[in-house]
Amino acid sequence: MEYGLIGAKLGHSYSKIIHERLCGYDYALHPLPDEGQARRFFAQRDFRAVNVTIPYKKLAMACCDEVDPRAAAIGAVNTVVNRGGRLYGYNTDYMGFAWLCRRRGVDFRGRTVLILGTGGTRNTAAAVAKDAGAARVLTVSRRPDRARGELSYDEAAASGAQVVVNTTPAGMYPDVGACLLDVAAMPGLEAVVDVVYNPARTELLLRAEEAGVPVAACGLEMLVAQAVYAAEYFLGRPFADREGEIERGAAALRRDILNVSLVGMPSSGKSTIGRALAKRLGRPFVDLDAEIVKAAGRAIPDIFAAEGEDGFRARESEQARRFGKESGLVISGGGGVVKRAENVRALRQNGVILCIDRPLDVLAVGGGRPLSSSREALRQMEAERRPLYRQAADAVIPNDGAIGQAVDAALAALEQLFAL
Repeated sequence: MEYGLIGAKLGHSYSKIIHERLCGYDYALHPLPDEGQARRFFAQRDFRAVNVTIPYKKLAMACCDEVDPRAAAIGAVNTVVNRGGRLYGYNTDYMGFAWLCRRRGVDFRGRTVLILGTGGTRNTAAAVAKDAGAARVLTVSRRPDRARGELSYDEAAASGAQVVVNTTPAGMYPDVGACLLDVAAMPGLEAVVDVVYNPARTELLLRAEEAGVPVAACGLEMLVAQAVYAAEYFLGRPFADREGEIERGAAALRRDILNVSLVGMPSSGKSTIGRALAKRLGRPFVDLDAEIVKAAGRAIPDIFAAEGEDGFRARESEQARRFGKESGLVISGGGGVVKRAENVRALRQNGVILCIDRPLDVLAVGGGRPLSSSREALRQMEAERRPLYRQAADAVIPNDGAIGQAVDAALAALEQLFAL
């Protein structure tokens, strides 16, 4: 192997995509399930350069012949370069985390910083915060070591911190929804940063946004930035436009992995536009109404007749949770999917939402839609739902002409959203 990534579990890593798109070399994912295999890998030195992930960052440092002072101070190595049989260790997580925080406007100077977790990434985040002038850095653990001054999560909520950094796997795919800290009970928060990047909005970040925290940032840009810095060590040269490489790489990764969900009134064109958009993007298409029918084994009017609207909405929420946590899908939601805030959260956690806006006078009446029985019913429905559609949407796409025009408008909007 020339270049690649080692770690215990690599099934959901995006590193191969990032490195091969960035540099064009082959980048292998090389899982090593136990420490003995990892030790033998380093002893054999049959590689040119590798990245290292959980749980071997400390082991990697011990196996290197020379360690960069910053990596030594942090106590972890995530990049190892083989130069003539000697192994040199670096920590590009530090650089990646620092870049993310600068890019998102996280101000550490004079702040109290609360770091969730006690692993190697905790040390990286603490080093960045201290180097950027943090007044205090506090560590939070589910089993706090009092000798080290660690706090419990209950104590953390009352710490008066201005910045929170999560370095634990809480809320990471597939176990989405987990959140250990009640950020809504922390007045004065200025930023919440989560190093988790899948989903793009963990439960912690969703709650931070809902609490009005000014900065809520995920770890996707950190992942891309550390890869760019690692590639510079791999190749022995800096990129001419490092900042641009990171921003383009992050946008490309968002384009690959973020879901695109469509909401809007019944018969607004969500399914038709969604299928065309999925084809243009080369993605699978999911129609939540079709999935509800498939799971229930009966048509939507029959579900309404047997279970009422509440029963249908419960089934709708189940499908929104099921597909909302996945990646790289185009999802068409039913007209009423926005009526439950939990559905919007499910669709936002790993994607963007587009509202398909079609004029009321051309929306279809009836057609197997139990709540679209008349023009007046549609008018009342739109008055109720329009604010919910607008509140949920990252962009509004007019559908008052040819379908191709709406698809083009959706693609243009997505390019801007993915570049953020």
